[in-house]
Amino acid sequence: MTQNRRSFMQHLTFAGVSAATLLKGSGAEAALATGREAAGLAPPWPGMTYRTLGRTGYKASRLIFGCGAALSSRRQDRLLHTAFDAGINVFDVGYKHYYDNAEKHLAPFLKARKEKIFLISKAAVPVDRAWNEEPTVAELKTAAQRWSAFLDESLAEMQIDQVDAYYQMGANNVTVVGSEEVRRAFEAAKAAGKVKHMGISTHQNAEAALTRAIETGAFDLAMIAVTPGGWYDWETRKVLPGSAPMHTMRPLFDRARESGIGLIGMKAGRFLAGRMFLGAGDPDAFNGQYTADFLKAELSPFQRSYAYVLGHGLDAVNADMQNLVHLKENFIAAATSHTYFPDAPGQAIA
Repeated sequence: MTQNRRSFMQHLTFAGVSAATLLKGSGAEAALATGREAAGLAPPWPGMTYRTLGRTGYKASRLIFGCGAALSSRRQDRLLHTAFDAGINVFDVGYKHYYDNAEKHLAPFLKARKEKIFLISKAAVPVDRAWNEEPTVAELKTAAQRWSAFLDESLAEMQIDQVDAYYQMGANNVTVVGSEEVRRAFEAAKAAGKVKHMGISTHQNAEAALTRAIETGAFDLAMIAVTPGGWYDWETRKVLPGSAPMHTMRPLFDRARESGIGLIGMKAGRFLAGRMFLGAGDPDAFNGQYTADFLKAELSPFQRSYAYVLGHGLDAVNADMQNLVHLKENFIAAATSHTYFPDAPGQAIA
């Protein structure tokens, strides 16, 4: 009788939560997944694994919750807390001039969890130059001041006093990356207690941007757009033409790690989806990079791409997850990557 009652209550919860989630605008698959999780009917999640992010010293979950797109237009408190409860302890967001209300919608979650997570925000250093043009010192000074002001706006949006890391977002100009003016603006913000660590986020001219970041010795984190097949290019939304495959990049990643930079991947599986309604996606695009055994693993193409980049030199991967289906799918890939690539540098910390 007790077991029957428990089963009845589980299915009642499943039906209620699924219906409520569907009414909020989520798709049917996401609604059903949320209902199964709430009712305790879904398979258990694996235990997350962790890596120390460079000289930050922080033991970070290998999956980072990218909040920008997920929170740009609405709150997602249930999803954020589910991610935290499962073991994700790094959350990445960005300024309102690109991500709309994402930081504002993150504020309620931060009120409950801020002291138990590593929080990253980012903003562009607004230099009106192409990636291969050199800005003047005067332009860099103005841009650094605006970048610093964007941090103040972000803190106000999130109703907090400090972020753990602040990125130069969309970093592609090596002069800007190595700018003393920008560095001094960061140091002033750090001295004021507004931020602890500086990083870059780059998906264009990424190899050169990362190399310059290493040379400066000023950066603690780098989020790079890289896929199993090579560098991801923001302009084409594909693998950068002529890019070497990821497995050849280990020397660069090792240099970054030796300099104290924690390496975070992004866009690992974006090309696989492409724009499916235009027929541009190719789920098998990276299969040529995988061994026969890895191709046999019970992973989706997206999971495979995340597991692969984590097994080939990155400490963590940032993913945009807008529903429970995506969250759990990416979580499993990050949590189990080390089982497919046990000899990867910097073994995962259980």
